[in-house]
Amino acid sequence: MQRPDIAIIGGGLVGASLALALQAGAKARGWRILLVEPFAPGDNYQPSYDARSSALSYGSRLIYQRLGVWDALADHAEAIREIQVSDQGRFGVTQLLAQNENLPALGYVVENAWIGQVLWQALDREVVDWRCPAEVRSLTAMADGYRLELDDGATLECGLAVLADGGRSALRESLGIEVRRTLYEQTALIANVSTNLGHGGRAFERFTPHGPLALLPLLGKRSALVWTQPDSEALRLQRAPDAVFLDELQQAVGYRLGSFTQVGTRHAYPLTLLEASEQVRPHLVVLGNAAHSLHPIAGQGFNLSLRDVDSLAECLLESAAAPGDFATLQEYLQRQRLDQQLTIGFSDRITRLFSNSRPWLSAGRNLGLVGLELCPPAKSAFARQAMGLGTRP
Repeated sequence: MQRPDIAIIGGGLVGASLALALQAGAKARGWRILLVEPFAPGDNYQPSYDARSSALSYGSRLIYQRLGVWDALADHAEAIREIQVSDQGRFGVTQLLAQNENLPALGYVVENAWIGQVLWQALDREVVDWRCPAEVRSLTAMADGYRLELDDGATLECGLAVLADGGRSALRESLGIEVRRTLYEQTALIANVSTNLGHGGRAFERFTPHGPLALLPLLGKRSALVWTQPDSEALRLQRAPDAVFLDELQQAVGYRLGSFTQVGTRHAYPLTLLEASEQVRPHLVVLGNAAHSLHPIAGQGFNLSLRDVDSLAECLLESAAAPGDFATLQEYLQRQRLDQQLTIGFSDRITRLFSNSRPWLSAGRNLGLVGLELCPPAKSAFARQAMGLGTRP
């Protein structure tokens, strides 16, 4: 193949979204995009009880609408029309309603497998070359780009390399890009659960003495559970019999959705806030979890990455320079810096505030929840941040 102008390393949701965001402009300019992904995409989507899902903010819906794939994504999306935020055993509670924001939904929950299939099917093979399954073994800087060595022995050169290969990126480490890690000493339990009552498009954020808990509506009577616990407690709950797990979940949540009747496979993820010390170099961009990995309870991680993708594509296509031009990449980072700082700060503060059982903090956050109910402008600002619209017009 001819030398690609842009090589995207990692064809997950972030990498595939970037390829899609670039392809129309790339075709007009005669650019070639290479997408390298270790795992072959599935040809046929198969619904699964245990399927992992992502909560797409309303801002993410707008991005995917512009990219022409929202209608397909919406076929398997459950709208979040209401978010109830509460503190276990306390009087403070607030409700965020889509209708109060004059929007059809605050966000949407979509299975990751469906998002991936829609994105890959939308890619134009005349513009985007797939190397899949394939893995980049090494990445070497050159004067005018990067050299990629693949696991099949092939060597390729590109003008711009995009690292979108996840929070444990070995390539990021090999390039000497350090990361700042904040350890929360907590583990997130991820599972799908069923209840005997329908959720009606409601999502729940529940703050318990041990850590925050979120329930996101899925198709049918299922909800996606993210339950944050101290490491040892999370391990106990992961190994507990289903009946014991559901009973403790019921005690933590109450009966807003009726009785919990089923839990799927439970996955445990130790929680760390990760921030790369560098996101751009000449001919190089770090994206997605390789750039910043957030606590999942605030649901901000992928949505922030998608806004990064949108901004990067816009900067590259607006510039008259070649894709690896350092000034263009610095312009991208400058545009996104405030959004990143606010979103990461919002996620971190929510995590610290609602994972702390100290009485004075507990009382303060309850007053804060009541205050949101009594102050519509503050409540609207909170909702805009949650919807991924907080720093955008």
